[in-house]
Amino acid sequence: MSADRHKFPSPADLEVVAGNGLLHRRVFLKTGAWLAAGLTSAATAETLTTPPWMRVPGKPFSNYGRPSPHEQVIRWISANSAVPGNGVSWTPLQDLEGMITPTGLHFERHHNGVPQIDPARHRLLIHGLVKRPLIFTMDDLARYPMRSHLIFLECGGNSNAGWREEPVQNTVGGFNGLVSCNEWTGVPLSILLDEAGIDPGATWLVAEAADAIAMNVSLPVAKAMDDCILAIYQNGEKVRPENGYPLRLIAPGWEGVLNVKWLRRLEVTTRPVMARNETAKYTELLPSGKARQFTFYMDAKSVITAPSPGRNLEGPGFYEISGLAWSGRGRIQKVEVSADGGGTWGEAALQEPVLACCFTRFRMGWHWNGGSAILKSRATDDTGYVQPERAALVAERGRNGYFHYNAIIAWQVGEDGRLHHVYA
Repeated sequence: MSADRHKFPSPADLEVVAGNGLLHRRVFLKTGAWLAAGLTSAATAETLTTPPWMRVPGKPFSNYGRPSPHEQVIRWISANSAVPGNGVSWTPLQDLEGMITPTGLHFERHHNGVPQIDPARHRLLIHGLVKRPLIFTMDDLARYPMRSHLIFLECGGNSNAGWREEPVQNTVGGFNGLVSCNEWTGVPLSILLDEAGIDPGATWLVAEAADAIAMNVSLPVAKAMDDCILAIYQNGEKVRPENGYPLRLIAPGWEGVLNVKWLRRLEVTTRPVMARNETAKYTELLPSGKARQFTFYMDAKSVITAPSPGRNLEGPGFYEISGLAWSGRGRIQKVEVSADGGGTWGEAALQEPVLACCFTRFRMGWHWNGGSAILKSRATDDTGYVQPERAALVAERGRNGYFHYNAIIAWQVGEDGRLHHVYA
């Protein structure tokens, strides 16, 4: 295949938009079939033989589909050896395509294991500053009108290794994989709050989980009445136990901790609960000595998933640069890519649909000449926010924090085709 790559024309014969061989985003639309043809070997009448699996009947089918044994894509798990129910698992972003994360590969954060909840016994209580405290069964909730949304969820601690003085060497998922994108279907929270009758002076909700630590956090009533849903379904089937079965709060675009799993209680109040996950955690000490609190939104971010560390280049020639971008404040407006460490930038093609608070897949053609290169991507959302360089983010926020790292990520390509994470 490497030899076939050299059959392509030089970048000068195409439309170069930035230094080090980045091509206009139209290149794959205009010449995609021709470029792809150059990557395949010539066929002859004798090339296609009858493989052994065409000579015998196939295996029986099953009640629930599983991936091919040839496709062993799994999550990397980091758990506390003393408390196995406490830990995280990362989505292997480098092994996936498109914008939807398979349910079984959704990232997870657990504090005290996965509760084994009987849905027939699960209840949701809405109380506090309301006219009518209400209790719902799962059957009750199933009778309400539902909505479906494609939404990313990102842990506030995702990519936090970027705060370190030296760049971590890991796969894309092992570094940035505490983020996933699913279709969530459920009841708009505003409908239930309207039914309960919120006191006009109430400004906060306290959401509590039905796990062994009764994990709870606060969110503003304004957000709850805007776009939050109580998710019953995930990618078309009931929410998985690890992701909140039978009921999960979804707060689009806001940090993952607010998307409370195993939701059992919503208290309407005038003040936040000031729980562990909004005081000791999910706050960020700034260089000024002040601390950021209740930051909520996940700002615009992008990462190149291919090529990336662990996915080496085979030799000089044409490649597609592909990655993901997302923003908790709205839609991705554009993604720019650089192959010269940010010296010049070219605009990538955005794969439709481009939705608010959802993964957006970007793609760009690149002619690698075999020399050293530094690949970067930079996202801009429709509020005008631009993903910052690492130096700018560290200057603004210091290095005493742990959360909300969204700086531009750089992959260095060596002459041997291997990729490494660098600060550039």
